[in-house]
Amino acid sequence: MSKNFELLQSVGKPHIFAAEEAMVAPQAAAAEVAPPLLEMDEGQRDELNKLVQRLFLQPNQDCRSVVFSGTEAGNGCTWTCARAAEILLSQRAASVCLVDANLRSPGLHQQFGVENHHGLSNSLLVADPVTNFVCAAGRSNLWLLSCGAEPASCQGLLGSDRMRARLAELRAQFDYVLVDAPSIGLGNESVLLGQASDGLVLVLKANASRKERVRRAIQELTNGNVRVLGAVLNQRTFPTPAPIYNRL
Repeated sequence: MSKNFELLQSVGKPHIFAAEEAMVAPQAAAAEVAPPLLEMDEGQRDELNKLVQRLFLQPNQDCRSVVFSGTEAGNGCTWTCARAAEILLSQRAASVCLVDANLRSPGLHQQFGVENHHGLSNSLLVADPVTNFVCAAGRSNLWLLSCGAEPASCQGLLGSDRMRARLAELRAQFDYVLVDAPSIGLGNESVLLGQASDGLVLVLKANASRKERVRRAIQELTNGNVRVLGAVLNQRTFPTPAPIYNRL
């Protein structure tokens, strides 16, 4: 028996536990609560529930705009971000917008089977309202601002005043904004996006994310005054049978 995903870090405290219809105005969307649609096993869903509870649903918790970023590429950050959004919608009647800010390797549109042709990169080049670039992601109250068609032209704009303005627009239009960001090891975009949000969640990969690299990432975020909200470990396997492990 194994778990592929486990919560590593509670909100705020930096220690580690062991261990993918027509457009309407977002404020007019019906408040429906439905079970998650993306594929997850029971263990993954349980751990994502814990993550969502700690990030968004604790009393006096005011996290509405959160960045997800890995320490390196291939950590499952996009997978985690997409499923966290659906888990959040399954627990709260709210509007959620996913933002694909990973201009180097966009993937959120693939998680929901929609096209990536008119999104974030396009919105950074014009002054039109950001909602002109948002599309429905297959269920009520879930929206997507995909990477868009001009990523090469906008690579340096993720830390710009225009990007901060776009995030502020999204926060005003939606109850929650979840951002899929580039890996921290590839540049400073994740730090800049974290500065413009309520904080950042690190996504690590079992047997791949090295301690020294994680330490450097946390130090970089700390130096940039980015609030590290938590960390998750992806693709962790456990030799212990689940009923016994769950009691530990």
